[in-house]
Amino acid sequence: MDFQPLPHAFPFRFADGVVERTGRAEGRVRASVTADAAAVRATGFPTAVLAELVAQSALLLQGGDSALGRKGFLAGISDLSVQRLPVPGDVLTIDVSIAGRLGDTVKFDGVILDAHGGAIARGSVTVKQGSA
Repeated sequence: MDFQPLPHAFPFRFADGVVERTGRAEGRVRASVTADAAAVRATGFPTAVLAELVAQSALLLQGGDSALGRKGFLAGISDLSVQRLPVPGDVLTIDVSIAGRLGDTVKFDGVILDAHGGAIARGSVTVKQGSA
């Protein structure tokens, strides 16, 4: 399957590409933290960005359907726990799987891992397909 790029653009694109696909919208995605180090030290890394990273990873695994990306939105975040925030230079791996589906609403579970395979965050996101 050909994985198309997401419709997201800098500075709101966080997921780089698919590493491995294990099922429909399940697999592993790569992301690099490229934020300016001084800005991250001054303001901190927004925790909500980690939830957005899981949502973008799920979309990439669905084939990067740009129409879906423009017609869907992050509708919920649940049970997000953060062990540590990423820092500039981190290369992250995101494991994503479908936890449930009800019509056009899909819940994804995600685990964000550092380069050593340690979990830095985990949680679930709900993505609603359609207009906000």
